[in-house]
Amino acid sequence: MSLTAVMITMDCAEPQELAQWWATAVGGEIAQDYGDFVIVKAQPLALGFQRVAEERRDKNRIHVDFAAAPDRGMAGEVERLVALGASVVGEHSAPGLTWTVLRDPDGNQFCVH
Repeated sequence: MSLTAVMITMDCAEPQELAQWWATAVGGEIAQDYGDFVIVKAQPLALGFQRVAEERRDKNRIHVDFAAAPDRGMAGEVERLVALGASVVGEHSAPGLTWTVLRDPDGNQFCVH
């Protein structure tokens, strides 16, 4: 038997605000709101947002990579996310792969390729 990933959870100061941002970003919806923990129904994994008291001090140690929809392409998707409030950290490439690193409004880094 092996493990099955079902959700990625991010620590944050304001779970409702960040969950709503991500629901819009990924085309998902708020599935549960427990106050200090909010779940966004998304595909293929749910996204969780839990309130923590401490502030972020450094770059997050884990991040999510997203594939852009073929009809929008990476540049179009990055443009859409920036319009929603994300910020571009950098652009990178390796043989056969190009990606953009972004930050959500709470500073969590994620990639779009």
